[in-house]
Amino acid sequence: MHYGWPSHFVPVLVDGNYTFRISSQEGSWLTVIPLIGAVLGAFVTGLVVDTLGRKRLVVFSSFPFVVSWLLVGFAESSTLMFVGRFLAGAADGLSFTAVPMYLGEIAEPAIRGLLASVCPVCIVFGILLVNVLGACLPLDEVAFVATALPILLFLTFPWMPESPYFYLMKGNTEEARKSLQVFRGTEDVTAELNRMAKAVDEQNRNRGSFLDLVRVKSNRRGLIITLGLRGIQQLSGTTAIIFYCKTIFQQAESFISPSASTIVYFGVQLFLSAVSSFVVDFSGRRPLLIASIAGTALTLFANGTYLYLKHCTDVDTASFEFVPLAALLCFVVAFSVGLQTIPLLVMGEIFPTDVKAFALCAMDIYYSVIVTVISKFFHWSNETYGMHVPFYTFTACCVLGLVFIIVYVPETKGKTLEDIQMELRG
Repeated sequence: MHYGWPSHFVPVLVDGNYTFRISSQEGSWLTVIPLIGAVLGAFVTGLVVDTLGRKRLVVFSSFPFVVSWLLVGFAESSTLMFVGRFLAGAADGLSFTAVPMYLGEIAEPAIRGLLASVCPVCIVFGILLVNVLGACLPLDEVAFVATALPILLFLTFPWMPESPYFYLMKGNTEEARKSLQVFRGTEDVTAELNRMAKAVDEQNRNRGSFLDLVRVKSNRRGLIITLGLRGIQQLSGTTAIIFYCKTIFQQAESFISPSASTIVYFGVQLFLSAVSSFVVDFSGRRPLLIASIAGTALTLFANGTYLYLKHCTDVDTASFEFVPLAALLCFVVAFSVGLQTIPLLVMGEIFPTDVKAFALCAMDIYYSVIVTVISKFFHWSNETYGMHVPFYTFTACCVLGLVFIIVYVPETKGKTLEDIQMELRG
């Protein structure tokens, strides 16, 4: 919800339709400030997640999320909003490190894709929800309504078991057995528990450090794969489009209102992300990624071309006003098929437990930095040259990403976490 918030409310603040007004430049920084906070949150989580556990950190994240929404709701100047959104980013850095780790460790291989894909699907649901609420309620009331979700997390998640991998890392085999029995719904988990214990014991004997991410060949390959996938995902411009979705539709002057276009856009993205999460364990990761990035490139190019013709030439585009909405809906169709869910899924399954905390911490910091740069680039290039420039840039990045996926990304469908490590080692 914090990531979807700028799309609706930054234009409200910039236009002076709230109790105070901000400049366009302040709006740009208010948009990306959670990403800067996420660097801090991810760094701290990477240091403590193997000590405190995945579950405790997920539960703890509810507190800063509640405080962040209250600061946004009660803000009478941009200063409190900046503080609230920075705090939300710190909690987000915590979540994006602990949650993929937890989901990857509790899931059976046959449904790991579905379970891990729930995370990005819920992200899209939050973005849609905050835009729907924004169309009905003022800024402060939306913030107060949003506090219900982290409160719900705090009331429900303490009842969930901890990851069995975490218990085994701590040498607590009996608790690991109980945890696995809950997750598998059966008393007989001895064979799987022994397999997990053997893998964790081997990894604990060779206890990893941050430098092992680049020193060990299999970790290095996993790091390149996840850096590449996460980078490709964001260089498609998806987060910049999320942040500035309403602004894009305002500039395109489509045949329906910008607010309605934004809600339709995120509604389609939610539906297709959910569909993708169900098919990822049947079709595999690679085919979905290849189809997704190829379609994403074509739709970005179409939208960039329309914007170029409209704003930089004398071509009459009155007959093609449907193109921006159609192109962005096709973009979200193509993006949601694979790029929306699979990079986060792969992050949770491709690293061994001895370096997983370091890897996911590094991934979240990398994500925050790259999205900040891309969002600022979008804002700068749009205001300096026109919106067609970032769209053409994102198209070129997708073409390069397609080559990377075909050449370097392996298939992980149906494999145990241990099988994946053996393959990465060659």
